[in-house]
Amino acid sequence: MTEMQGSDAFARTAPTSLTGAPIGIVLEIAGSSSQVMIDARALEDTATSPDPVVASAGSVGSQIKMRVGGSWLIANIRSLRLVEGTDDRIVAQVDFLGEGDEERLTGKLYKFRRGVTRYPNPGNEIYPVSTADLKQIYAAEDRATIEIGTVYPTRDIRASLYVDAMLGKHFALLGSTGTGKSTSAALILHRICELSPQGHIVMIDPHGEYSAAFKANGAIYDVGNLQMPYWLMNFEEHCEVFVTSDGSENQIDADILAKCLLIARSKGRLGQEIGKLTVDAPIPYLLSDLTNIIALEMGKMDRAGDTAPYLRLKTKIDEIKADPRYGFMFSGMLVADTMADFLARIFRLPGDGKPISIIDVSGVPSEITSVVVAMLSRMVFDFAIWSRGEPQRPILLVCEEAHRYIPNERNADSSSVGRILGRIAKEGRKYGVSLGLITQRPSDLAEGVLSQCGTIISMRLNNDRDQAFVRAAMPEGARGFLDSIPALRNRECIICGEGVAIPIRVSFDGLEDNKRPASDDPLFSELWRKSGDEDQIIQRTIKRWRSQGR
Repeated sequence: MTEMQGSDAFARTAPTSLTGAPIGIVLEIAGSSSQVMIDARALEDTATSPDPVVASAGSVGSQIKMRVGGSWLIANIRSLRLVEGTDDRIVAQVDFLGEGDEERLTGKLYKFRRGVTRYPNPGNEIYPVSTADLKQIYAAEDRATIEIGTVYPTRDIRASLYVDAMLGKHFALLGSTGTGKSTSAALILHRICELSPQGHIVMIDPHGEYSAAFKANGAIYDVGNLQMPYWLMNFEEHCEVFVTSDGSENQIDADILAKCLLIARSKGRLGQEIGKLTVDAPIPYLLSDLTNIIALEMGKMDRAGDTAPYLRLKTKIDEIKADPRYGFMFSGMLVADTMADFLARIFRLPGDGKPISIIDVSGVPSEITSVVVAMLSRMVFDFAIWSRGEPQRPILLVCEEAHRYIPNERNADSSSVGRILGRIAKEGRKYGVSLGLITQRPSDLAEGVLSQCGTIISMRLNNDRDQAFVRAAMPEGARGFLDSIPALRNRECIICGEGVAIPIRVSFDGLEDNKRPASDDPLFSELWRKSGDEDQIIQRTIKRWRSQGR
């Protein structure tokens, strides 16, 4: 059917139906994406409707419906263009979202489900979706849900996320700086905590923003109370901290460290109890034992030149032991077997009504921040693997500023954190580990990680590369929503994937001040009016600066 023939077909459509007047007809059917023709005059009539959903019919991102047999088929408008030679015929590209049964007496939609079993024919009438229809589409099924806001453009239809589907297949929250990303992340996590007060959530917080948001219902850890034992590191993480050489020397140093570390681990009581001990096993050992073993091995060398690798390792270990910045991890007080206590604290086992751990790594020396994040991430994954056969305790690992830890090849720094988080993205679902990624630069994430996230929550993205990256990761049916990403207001988002019935645009709920992260932008015009006490500010700042503490 040509576009002009489609135009003539309007004269043959029925003027009214149980659901109101049609606004157009189906023009072309092509699988997931098809074309419809909309009558601009019919849109003028719907624009005056008291129903805000009907009033917005025919715009990009809105939904339409068409009757197919005893069902209503729902489609999303992706793009619009005017038919040449006319001023009232609009061709729209649409994506089919799902279908629902038709109630015989009223003609209304009910029992909506995702997917299409039967397509319409060219010439079928199309109608605007109403608020009542949207309530059926977004009605919470008999599944665990959390409410996070309202569906655009309505004021009373609540937007819900299916928690099990969202966490079971990972999720990503994306948005440029200043769009309300941190507050929205806090809102989602608060809702999850309210639903599951005995849950197990670990959040990596690189800027110390979220401690303020979860004081009441979370456990807050930083360099002052984290007490992460160094011996929990595996061999790869030991190398990142202790091996400083490059090239061929790097492998020589690593081989020496592996040999000496295995001896040090086997010297402890626990090491003697285990038959076949590996260098990765989290067995407590003394750093002094490790340096003594390195010194003994160095004494066996015949030539002075052969001792250089041993000296490099010993010097680096002694340097880290003496540096107070590393005390939270390499203190002599952390040699006891506190692994059970550490896992119970960090993984909230039991939760005691505080199901989330906020790990503030802003005070961790930058040289080992990636090692600390890698350790925490790996321990989440290893715990899930080695606890198979036990009553399952799924864990959600939330990573803020994810592009720092899972960089793409262009920004890769060969640290172990990217590898372990990439592995969790690919395999974590099988072991009960869920990954939540929060980032402002999705294009800087490792290739494929975003596509492993079953639910994508995208706030406004200003960068073209970021938009293209998200477009490639989102399912076909969400393409119409993607075009509105650059135009989203603050605290608005597009959600698509497993966590929602169909792709939706959502306006997030507000959050009480005591539940908001400390991420507000400074008000320059207001703060620059204030003066006084500058000398004391400088003195206190210098004191903290020099002591490398807060």
